[in-house]
Amino acid sequence: MLTIIKNGQLYSPEHLGNKDILIAGEKIIRVAGEIEIPSVDFYPVQLITATDKIIVPGLIDSHVHIIGGGGEGGFKTRTPEIQLTELSSAGITTVVGCLGADGTTRHLSSLLAKARALEEEGITSYIYTGSYQLPLQTITGNCRDDLILIDKVIGVGELALADHRSSQPTLTEFKQVAALARTGGLLANKAGLLNVHLGDGEKGLDYLLRIAQETEIPLDQFLPTHLNRNKELLESVVDYVKKGGLLDLTTSSTESPADRSIPASRAARLLLEKGVAAEAITFSSDGMGSLPLFDHRGNFCGLGIGAVSSLWLEVLKAIQQEGIPLAEALKFVTANVADRLKLTAKGRIAENYSADLVLLNKDLTIDTVIARGRVLIENKRVLVKGTFEK
Repeated sequence: MLTIIKNGQLYSPEHLGNKDILIAGEKIIRVAGEIEIPSVDFYPVQLITATDKIIVPGLIDSHVHIIGGGGEGGFKTRTPEIQLTELSSAGITTVVGCLGADGTTRHLSSLLAKARALEEEGITSYIYTGSYQLPLQTITGNCRDDLILIDKVIGVGELALADHRSSQPTLTEFKQVAALARTGGLLANKAGLLNVHLGDGEKGLDYLLRIAQETEIPLDQFLPTHLNRNKELLESVVDYVKKGGLLDLTTSSTESPADRSIPASRAARLLLEKGVAAEAITFSSDGMGSLPLFDHRGNFCGLGIGAVSSLWLEVLKAIQQEGIPLAEALKFVTANVADRLKLTAKGRIAENYSADLVLLNKDLTIDTVIARGRVLIENKRVLVKGTFEK
């Protein structure tokens, strides 16, 4: 099947103007000002008219608890698995799954199986090996070997620091994990990033900075997330990035008065104003993760749940409320993420890239979603549902 998308305003994420796109199978094979529709007896052609539409790359969410997470309020607060249409309706065509605070009733083998299921249903999926606490959960017995031997494993995490729920790892223990992640990534030609959950603790980014100072492991080996958790942590990011570090902002929020987090859209604008390059910023949703609230003594007092839909909503806010240009804000959830994760055929609209596309209406709401060349959502109507979705 060939698919031709006609006459859309293309953001690759850079604005390229009015373009047509030719898709064969799962790949984009041509982007041009005009592509002629072949005669009907040439080959079956699916035509998608994108007049008055904006075409952008499919979104990449690098932090989703695809088998659920949490449970800080007991077994009844274990969050559920995600379903395909929750991702596709949010414009997400590539997802990276991770374990959360519960590394006892959640397992990496289940995470891997869920990632494979999502791929069978229609989107691209990867996982992080490892876990929130040490000793790390792994599949082969070693996170380096997981990276080398298991195709879907592209990094390690999320490993918690500066959080009362972490295993309080020593600097030496943390260095050893970082070294294994780096070696595994190099040998497998993968990102091998160590995805680091940062809590409210005062140490913040200290471990990461010390490792970069005391070892040969560079700062860009780490992808610290939740950096918009509070004002103090966000302010420390500016100097961290200038030293070579990466940063990730979380789009989900409890919207509770006790929540000190800064919306990712606003945090991005504040960072840009302080000289941080747009290419240094990524967003992730923390989808299906529990968003617990604790009082000043650390007692559990409430729970929210992360939503993958927040990923595009925060991009919208970045554009419409914070004044960040569309081409720049798109990078936070497309090209920048692909570059971090070494997903060489993702995050951009170009020839020989994956046919992962989102068609937006003029108001930037999601209209049509194409993943790996297959239309999952068309005119806001779900065409492809997950196996067990009604």
